[in-house]
Amino acid sequence: MATPKNINLKVPLPRKLKWGVAGCGYFLENVFLPSLQLVKRSRLISVYSHDPKRAHEIASKFGAPNFYDDYRAFLNSGIDAVYISSKNNDHYYQVIEAAKAGKHVFCERPIALNSAQAEEMVRICKENNVQFAINHIHRFHPLIIKVKELIDKNILGKLVAINASYHIDMPPADNFRFKKELSGGGVLRDTGAIVVDLMRYFGGEVSEVKGFMDNVIYKSEVDDFAAAIIKFINGGYGLFNVSYDTKKPFIRLDIIGFNGSINIESKIDKRNFITKITIDLKGEAKMVFRKKFNKIAFVIRSVQKSFLQNKIPVVSGEDGLNNIRLIEKIEG
Repeated sequence: MATPKNINLKVPLPRKLKWGVAGCGYFLENVFLPSLQLVKRSRLISVYSHDPKRAHEIASKFGAPNFYDDYRAFLNSGIDAVYISSKNNDHYYQVIEAAKAGKHVFCERPIALNSAQAEEMVRICKENNVQFAINHIHRFHPLIIKVKELIDKNILGKLVAINASYHIDMPPADNFRFKKELSGGGVLRDTGAIVVDLMRYFGGEVSEVKGFMDNVIYKSEVDDFAAAIIKFINGGYGLFNVSYDTKKPFIRLDIIGFNGSINIESKIDKRNFITKITIDLKGEAKMVFRKKFNKIAFVIRSVQKSFLQNKIPVVSGEDGLNNIRLIEKIEG
């Protein structure tokens, strides 16, 4: 039967999420925004920076119609959500102002300079009914998700230990991470936040922690090395060390249980994590899986979905708050 010409059967397309970005550093320009261009239903509308020339440069490069050096004007530019890639000391006020303006927030780690700030940020986002996501990209790698599924299915049996190392090279130079008033701390606040989040993801919440911080290679006002041992509420222990001190990156995590172990090794290029997992169980042949993954594009899709549906993100503000609380305990 023919369809009458006056009946429109087109299905309306889902609306796009209109993004604003705050902070115009290397990661935003070379990783986040190129990945955002790959994500359907997301559109860059506005760019904010303290430096108007830099805001204009980024807006022009990525086709954003608006750029600002006034944060409130930026928030009122018709955007739905804000990606905050600014220095750590800016997260607090930028998240709160965005939440009060009714914008969903996707914020870089660490969530804030301290847990008191983080608590207020989480509270104000809830009060204004906006979603608050933290960029812990490692949780989104398909092999990391698979490892979590295997742990939840108890294939390792009772957890004994999680051992993690995350070492890269980052000389101080002119880097805000080495200025305590801008970063809140050194490597523990930076890559240490990644490891702390993965420890909680795989092992659950923590009852006790003891830690060490030092300057092994680079002498500055913040730590370039940190190590800690943690005790999980549900049993087992976590041990980790992180640093800015190795010319050749070393990223490895071992999850050890009564029935065997799972090893995770990663190598980093500009936008991808090349990850290998090895599953070694009692009475079974060793299994190895490898996958290269555009980490940030997958994260953006997940965050976009939570924002459009107004649902709690995979890595929420509460996760960021719990991570910074644990980091503060390690710092003593």
